Amino acid sequence: MRGAKIAKGLFYLSVAGAGAFYTATVIYPNIASRYKKSTIEVSRDELQRMNAPLPTRDDLIKGIRCQELDVLVIGGGATGLGVALDSATRGLKTGLVEKFDFSSGTSSRSTKLIHGGVRYLQKAVFSLDTEQYKMVKEALAERANLLEIAPHLAYPLPIMLPVYKWWQVPYYWAGVKAYDFVAGSQILKPSYLLSKSKALEQFPMLKKDELKAALVYYDGQHDDARMAVSMAITAVRHGAYCLNYTKCESLITSCVDGEERVTGARVRNTLTGEEYCINAKCVINATGPYTDSIRKMATKRIPKICQPSSGVHIVLPDYYSPGSMGLLDPSTSDGRVIFFLPWQNVTLAGTTDNPCEVSDNPQPTEKDIQFILSEIRNYLSPDVEVRRGDVLSAWSGIRPLVCDPNKSDTQSIARNHIIEVSPNKLVTIAGGKWTTYRSMAEETVDTAIDCCGLNPVGPCRTKGLLLDGAHGWSPTLFIRLVQDYGLENAVAQHLARTYGDKAFKVASLSKMTGKRWPVIGKRIHEEYPYIEAEVKYAVREYACRAIDVVARRTRLSFINVHAAQEALPKIIEIMAEELKWDEKTKKSELEHAERYLRTEMGLDIKRATEKDVPLNFTKDEINHYVRRFKSLDVENKGYISINDLRRYFKNIGEKIPEDQLHEILSEVDLNRNAQVDIGEFLQLMSAIEHGTVVNSRFAKALEDNEENTKKISVERSGGGV
Repeated sequence: MRGAKIAKGLFYLSVAGAGAFYTATVIYPNIASRYKKSTIEVSRDELQRMNAPLPTRDDLIKGIRCQELDVLVIGGGATGLGVALDSATRGLKTGLVEKFDFSSGTSSRSTKLIHGGVRYLQKAVFSLDTEQYKMVKEALAERANLLEIAPHLAYPLPIMLPVYKWWQVPYYWAGVKAYDFVAGSQILKPSYLLSKSKALEQFPMLKKDELKAALVYYDGQHDDARMAVSMAITAVRHGAYCLNYTKCESLITSCVDGEERVTGARVRNTLTGEEYCINAKCVINATGPYTDSIRKMATKRIPKICQPSSGVHIVLPDYYSPGSMGLLDPSTSDGRVIFFLPWQNVTLAGTTDNPCEVSDNPQPTEKDIQFILSEIRNYLSPDVEVRRGDVLSAWSGIRPLVCDPNKSDTQSIARNHIIEVSPNKLVTIAGGKWTTYRSMAEETVDTAIDCCGLNPVGPCRTKGLLLDGAHGWSPTLFIRLVQDYGLENAVAQHLARTYGDKAFKVASLSKMTGKRWPVIGKRIHEEYPYIEAEVKYAVREYACRAIDVVARRTRLSFINVHAAQEALPKIIEIMAEELKWDEKTKKSELEHAERYLRTEMGLDIKRATEKDVPLNFTKDEINHYVRRFKSLDVENKGYISINDLRRYFKNIGEKIPEDQLHEILSEVDLNRNAQVDIGEFLQLMSAIEHGTVVNSRFAKALEDNEENTKKISVERSGGGV
C-alpha cells in the first residue's frame, strides 16, 4: 500500500542521522496540553530489533525447550514480565511461562494509575514509618520512568480532592505539597488550590453544598493490559521466550554441588495439553496471588507470605466525569479510598479492599458495586442520578499484598514487596504494585544473579529502556495515520495511543471499507474505535483465545461488557481465519468468552442476585404489581418489549439512546430473550423490596407510567388531582 511506504519512510527519516546513535525525541502529553521533552539515545541495533518481525509462538516453544536457560520466570503479570525484560536485556537466556494470557490477572484489573501513593505518604508521616516513605519515593521515581519509556500508553492526570470543611484545606494542601516535594525534580506538575467556583468549573458534576475548596495534584494513568503486552513483546524482541497459556505443573529439583536445587519446571501447554520440561539455572516465582502455591511446590511446609485482597472496579458512562480530571475520595464511609477517573472515554470508579481466597475467575459482587455507587453519590451533585443501570462493566482483581501477622486488615498493609530465596534456591518476588514493577524486577534479578551464580553480559538496562511502540511515537502521529491511510480521526488517535509507532503495522492490515470515508478501518463495534485489523495484529502478538482480544488486546469488555458481547462473533470469525479454527472451536470460544463476560465482567450479576431472592408477596401486592406491569404492556401481549420502552420515553419527552434502552430492558430480562414477562418483573420487584437491587431504571419507568395513567384517568373522569 502506498500509504504504508510513505509512513515507513517518514518514520526512518525522523530518526536518521550520522554516527552509531540516533536521537529519538519522546514527547508525552499532559492534560494541560503542554509537552515535556525527553531525549533518549537509541542505537541502530535497537531500532532494527524493535522493528523486526516477531517470532511465532511455535518458535518460542521450540526455543524454550531445546536449551538450558539462565532464568525461568513463572508468572506473566507486570512483575514477571518486568523480571523477564530485565533478565533478557542483561544478556541472560530467559524464559517466562504464564498459565493464562499475559496480564490476565491482577495486572489488567488495576485502577489504571501510575502513582506514588498519596495515602501511603500520609501514613508514613503520621506513623513516622520510614519504610512507607521510601516506598513512596521509589514509586514516584518509577512513575517518572514509566511515563518516559511508554509515552504513548502513559500520561499525567490531574486528580481533585474536594474539601467540605475549612480546617481540611491546610491539611490537604500540606499533604499534596509534601507529595510534590518527595517527587522532587521528577514532579509531573505542581499541585494547586482551587476556589469553590473554580472547582465546580473544572468538575461541574461535583456536589456544591458545603463545598469550601479543592486541591488538585498529579499522578500518572495508563492502559495497564497494553503496557503489560508491550513489556512482553519488548522482552521477546530482546531474546526472551515468553509463553502464555503455559502452566507450571511442578518444579524440577536436582543435586548441584551436593545440594538440592530448583533447576526448572514441568509445564503444560493448556491449549494442546502437551507437557514438557524447561531447564534453568534459576527459577523465579512472580505469580502474584499464587505466590504461596508455587512456593509450596519447592518446600511443602512453609508459612504464608501473601494475603490476597479483592479490589472491585466499575465503569460508568463518560458523562459522569470531566474528560480531563479525576476525583479522589480520601475518606469513605468505611475508611477506604475511592478513585473516580476518566479513562478510555468512560468513567472508572473503585476500588474496594477485602481479604479473599485466590481464584482463577474472580468475580465482582453486587454488594461491592453498590458500595462504590453509594460513595459516588456522596460526592456528586443531587442533579446527577447515579443509576445501577448505568454500570457498563464491573470486575474484581486480586491484589498480592505482603502478609504481616501483626496487622489485622489488608487496608493497613503497605503495597511494598519482599524477595525470598528458599533453601533450594527458588527466588520469589511477592507484593508490590504496578508502578514499581521495574525496580522490583531489577532487585529480583540482582538477587538471582548472586544466589544462583549467573553471568550476565552487562548491568541492568531497564531504566530508560523504551518499550515497544515508543521509539517513533509523537503526539501528532495519529495525523499521519489519517492522512496516509484514510483512517477515521478517532480510530487513528486510538491506534496511536495504543500501539505507538506500531500503529502503522496495524493500519497496513486493515481492509478497505468500501466507503468514501473512512477509506480503511472497519470497526468491530460501531460505538468504539477498535477495528478488525487489531484482531489480526493481536494474533501476531500471541493472542490465543477470544477473551485475549476482547479483554486485553482491546479493552472492550472492561469498557462496555454489552458491546463486548455483541462484538464477539466478529472477533471470533477473524481469529478463526488467522488461527485456522474449525466450527467446533469457534463455538467453544464463543461459549468460553460469553461465560467470562457473564461471570468476571459483571454481565449477569444482577440477574443472579435477583434469581436468588424469594418471592414473598401478598395477593394485594401481586395485583398492584400486575397493574404496574400492564401500564407499559398497553397491547396486552403478556410481556414488555423494547418498543414499549421506546413508546414510554417518547411520551414523556425523554430522548434515550438505543444502547441505554437495551440496558434498561436487560436489567430484568433474565431469560435474555429481549422480552420481560410478568414472572421476571415480579422477581425484580422482590429484589427491590429486599434491598438487593436499588435504583432500577426499569422499575422507575413503570412507576412513573402508572402514576401518569392514574392522573389521566382522574382528569378524564372530571375529578381533581
